[in-house]
Amino acid sequence: MYRSKASAPPSHRTHAVARTLAAVLISAASLAISFPVPARGEPVSMSTGETADRWSAFISEAAERFAIPAAWIRAVMHVESREDPKAISPKGAVGLMQVMPKTYEELRLRYALGIDPTDPHDNILAGAAYLREMHDRFGPPGFLAAYNVGPSRYEDHLATGRPLPDETRNYVAALTPLLSGVLPADSASLGTEPNTWRKASLFVAPSPRTSSDALAALTPQTSRIKADRAIADLSALTPFSVGLFVRKSDAPRAR
Repeated sequence: MYRSKASAPPSHRTHAVARTLAAVLISAASLAISFPVPARGEPVSMSTGETADRWSAFISEAAERFAIPAAWIRAVMHVESREDPKAISPKGAVGLMQVMPKTYEELRLRYALGIDPTDPHDNILAGAAYLREMHDRFGPPGFLAAYNVGPSRYEDHLATGRPLPDETRNYVAALTPLLSGVLPADSASLGTEPNTWRKASLFVAPSPRTSSDALAALTPQTSRIKADRAIADLSALTPFSVGLFVRKSDAPRAR
């Protein structure tokens, strides 16, 4: 009887296939280690330009509506929140422009903004409106301090010479270099009449300022400050010769 040639036992063939498959899997694993894939949900880094451009339309709208330079808005946004729309300060200021909820509510009613103070569009508009209002009241560079510490506290500083909080000093010092060349020469270039920005041109030729110039201008000599000069050309004030400020505990942020 014819007997066919016996084939290799099935177990040997199975072992050979298994060894080949294992080699393929090991090779694939080594490639995965060499070229890792970001974890799901991992945030993608964004360049500074992309971050700034993310809000450019809102910034342009706010700058045009309230007749202030877009550079003011960008600089304040950067120093206040580092462009984080979800930022909340220890004292409760919220959003890109770090506006206090109570202040936002007042601005919302005046300028027909939305009810959410953290909404990027409305937060930028509110911050720009507040910058403009503070500038109309205090001129440069005092409006920056007033934005940070609140108008009542800044008026008290002007009237009494009581030192501003360290936070406010540092805030103005951080902002001034960013705004060099876009701060108006003095408050007269804007006018101090309320709401002149609604009907007048904003600037005369600007003059560069440094952080030391700005801080010096924020420091009044008490003997020369009167209550009826709460709105004044701060650049004309003479700083204390012994230093800019006396260290004192910070007052609550009230903007």
